[in-house]
Amino acid sequence: MGMKTLYQEVMDLNQMEDSDPKEAAAKAFFEKLNAMEMPEYFNWAQEIFEDLHVKERGDKTALIWTDIHSKEIRQFTYQEFGANGNRCLNRLRSAGVDKGDNLYMMIPIAPETWFSTYACIKGGIVNVPTATTMTLREMEFRFRTYPPDCIIAAETFTEMIDEALDLTGSKPKIKIVLGSKSGWISYEELAKESPEAISAKTKSNDLLFCFFTSGTTGLPKRVGHTSVSYPVGHLSTSVMAGLRTDDIHHNLGAPGWAKWAWSSFFAPLNVGATATAFSFTALDGMAYMECLTKHKISVFCAPPTAWRAFINLDTSGFDFSHLRQSIGAGEPLNPEVITRWHKMTGTEIRDFYGQTESTAMIGNAPWMSGKMRKGSFGRPSFMYDVALVDDEGKEITTPDEPGHIVVRLDRWRAIGLFTEYIGNPEKMAGVFIDNYYYTGDRASIDQDGYWWFVGRSDDVIKSSDFRVGPFEVESALMEHPAVAETAVVGVPDEKRHQLVKAFVILKQGQQPSRELALDIFRHTIDILAKFKIPRIIEFVTEVPKTLSGKIRRVELREREIERQQQSGQTPAQEHYYWDFPELSSKKG
Repeated sequence: MGMKTLYQEVMDLNQMEDSDPKEAAAKAFFEKLNAMEMPEYFNWAQEIFEDLHVKERGDKTALIWTDIHSKEIRQFTYQEFGANGNRCLNRLRSAGVDKGDNLYMMIPIAPETWFSTYACIKGGIVNVPTATTMTLREMEFRFRTYPPDCIIAAETFTEMIDEALDLTGSKPKIKIVLGSKSGWISYEELAKESPEAISAKTKSNDLLFCFFTSGTTGLPKRVGHTSVSYPVGHLSTSVMAGLRTDDIHHNLGAPGWAKWAWSSFFAPLNVGATATAFSFTALDGMAYMECLTKHKISVFCAPPTAWRAFINLDTSGFDFSHLRQSIGAGEPLNPEVITRWHKMTGTEIRDFYGQTESTAMIGNAPWMSGKMRKGSFGRPSFMYDVALVDDEGKEITTPDEPGHIVVRLDRWRAIGLFTEYIGNPEKMAGVFIDNYYYTGDRASIDQDGYWWFVGRSDDVIKSSDFRVGPFEVESALMEHPAVAETAVVGVPDEKRHQLVKAFVILKQGQQPSRELALDIFRHTIDILAKFKIPRIIEFVTEVPKTLSGKIRRVELREREIERQQQSGQTPAQEHYYWDFPELSSKKG
């Protein structure tokens, strides 16, 4: 089976009706793929993008970019997209950048992000996506860890980058800026380059992407992906998303994180669909919905933090008739969010799961439409051999028993799994144990095979002799009509080791009060088991998050520890369960 044939088969598969035969066809496809030996050489940009998509649909729109504030629009066909990527590659090569060198890419949502990524893939240059929220200290850490060979950045970040380069003594071969900056080459000059470029002869196991993880725990790690693990591995994502060649796909995600490569780049471009990009400085929900409907988006993927904002909007004036699929990723969604979005748009949010270290691993595939269970993040992709193990490493077969999510490696190694934590053999040894890759996440599987997220292994709250997953508590809190968002963590307690604490953001028009805290406590008593009920509620206006929308629970825990050590003072809007005598006759 040739590589082009693989992608054509996925395109045909995704055109099938969302039904049991489609599931069977997907299973057969991935069984065949999992047993395949990858070719010695593979270059996705040349073999799939150009030799398949440009040749067969060169005049089709590949990318639509718009600014949600100014309404400016830029569009590129597959032919134009490839030509822009080739110009970028040619300019890098003229500066001495070669296969195996790295490129730091610190650009907001702009077409040049797509072109730079394409140039790296075609040229065998290691792409290092860099979040636009980086601080000087974080950039310095990255440059010391992995010195840059070349950089492409927006003008606003160049001063900080230059300072980090001086601090680390790094001397990249070329610095390209979107805008103008002394000592940098303007991206506009790339227009002079040839629109054609020779592809590098990249081996299937050549390093192609280096992601610094978002740092929800500890210092960032360098996750390495190859010429195959992302371009081919994301066939699982294309299938899980159900993307068709005629789809107009949108992912609300920022460059700099793996999810952008997942859903803004490979998932649509693997199958010849149209990718879209909405540029914004602050998320304006109504303006976003206007762009979503104006551009007739048919598949929409967004993180939990965005879905929670969208369901509180009055969208009665928008036409969602073109929206075919809605997808959630980042953290599992609360059932309440899924229910309300369905009422607004007529589409169910299909939740799915993966990591920087993988592609789409578990999810509610298109053929599960009408059979999903709200709050469940679905079933494993056929690309991955996924299981649950207990703390001793024994596989769990009992329904509803929480365990560690692992990927088996002895029967086959999933193509989408990362190669290594670059330069970190200790971390590798900590996650690759006894023919398993440990994801660091916990879940349970019910008797019907549906998976339920519990939380990060290090986010699980240990209270007395019980383990409490934060997601289940957050889900219960989200059902209260006054709650807009919440984050649950375990905070230190002498008697119980940890207490369940909920940081609660209220909906607009709601005010923190003792009465409201009492009502929320009563609400959780009616839903949760006794040991899962929050013992502390603190009303806040925001919680720390990564750019991709994941709650930084580790930061919340650290704040609580520091506060207890330094002052022990109770925040003004913090309420303790035991301070309410009205609850004394309840669950205790």
